[in-house]
Amino acid sequence: MHRFLLLVVLTLTAISAQAADAPRPFTRADATSAIADMRKIVVPGGIERLEKVRIGGIDQWVSIRGNDPHNPVLLMLHGGPGWVSMPTSWYFQRGWEEYFTVVQWDQRGAGKTYTTNDPATVLPTMTIARMNADTEEMVAWVRRELGKEKIFVLGHSWGSYLGVELARKRPEWLHAYIGMGQTADGPESERRGWAWTMEQAQKDGNAEAIADLQAVAPYAQGKVPVPVPDLMKQRKWLNHYGGMVYGRDGGGAEAAAIKLSPEYTDDDLAKVWQGNEASENALLSDVLTNDFNNVRTLDCPVILFLGRHDINVSSTVAAEWFERLQAPSKRVVWFEHSAHEVMNEEPGKTLLSLVQYARPLAADALVDEPR
Repeated sequence: MHRFLLLVVLTLTAISAQAADAPRPFTRADATSAIADMRKIVVPGGIERLEKVRIGGIDQWVSIRGNDPHNPVLLMLHGGPGWVSMPTSWYFQRGWEEYFTVVQWDQRGAGKTYTTNDPATVLPTMTIARMNADTEEMVAWVRRELGKEKIFVLGHSWGSYLGVELARKRPEWLHAYIGMGQTADGPESERRGWAWTMEQAQKDGNAEAIADLQAVAPYAQGKVPVPVPDLMKQRKWLNHYGGMVYGRDGGGAEAAAIKLSPEYTDDDLAKVWQGNEASENALLSDVLTNDFNNVRTLDCPVILFLGRHDINVSSTVAAEWFERLQAPSKRVVWFEHSAHEVMNEEPGKTLLSLVQYARPLAADALVDEPR
């Protein structure tokens, strides 16, 4: 009996030891910790900040990252409204940080800023005028905080509307304005998007898509805002046929990558899509009536990064507007394997283009600074 009991004890001890040594499940915390460690700024004098800033009377979140404070500053204005770029910047941005100090900003009603503030208080303030004012205030803060007379502003999609408005009002603050997924004539872009999507659905024999598209016709007529439910029907099928992300049926991969963001807490992650929906409901219909055809001149250099396959915000409409635009210098860079999410679809070419075409425009500001 004693031998039997001893054998049982030894067996249970061995099982317990094996259980203790067994690898535990890999968690989101493990993944985000590994990503944060891989992209840690270790260069002496580098910048790695994540903080709240008081903008427009509320706390709004920014990340500031870069290897060298002497580099020019680049502020990214994310799209959507509400489609934040901070939580996927771990994927596309690390190379930028060797050549720019990069500022990501979760706008009013979006991402971490949505989580931090009471939606009942903030959502009624979400007007296009307020978002433009926030953008101007944020750029002023970045210039002051980082000690730069001029910065680069990169506006993606909805952020490209904010970027052009900033460039109109404050060109002296900018080395250049960079537009990606550039909005130019919202109603015309929407009409072309509907027609393209219907063409794909007919080729595909997709009766469900054809019925949904016919149900919202006539679509985007005149300057009347498209109701959000109609817009989402059109976008559902536009995305399905690769008009948002080339060769994919939507932004699912990017949405999943948000889960790996080191900047986002579990609470941020749980609410990120609430912020996205609230921002769309507050702003999207109105902003898609925007028409920059009356903007013929911008008094700062302008660069456009356009996805050849972008139907979500028509790159052909943007190129037609850009052809007429006058600026001190201008350049359009075509991304042949991208639709709307250029920085994620062709991150290497995005980095190369920023370094090759944008950074030299800040050369005068770098001449007298020590390296």
